Amino acid sequence: MSFLRLSFCSAFALSSLGLAFHRVHLVSALLCLESMMLSMYIALSTWPIESQTPSSSLTPILMLTFSACEAGTGLAMLVASTRTHGSDHLQNLNLLQC
Repeated sequence: MSFLRLSFCSAFALSSLGLAFHRVHLVSALLCLESMMLSMYIALSTWPIESQTPSSSLTPILMLTFSACEAGTGLAMLVASTRTHGSDHLQNLNLLQC
């Protein structure tokens, strides 16, 4: 396993562990999701270079587009939950009350 692949796998693993263990604020959960998407984007972008294939795939661009949509939706949820509940703590959010 190359150093580049190991670094992307470790970045993805660390951000997923951060999402699993540090879910106090909605902002920290959104940042962990964004770092997961960023590591996946960079890994998909550098994969043809690493395997030395001359293919230009559209997959990284689509992933970056969905990541931007996810970030916009997450920020809209952050603003809406802050306005309705007064904070962005995840333990205050209850789907049964909505």
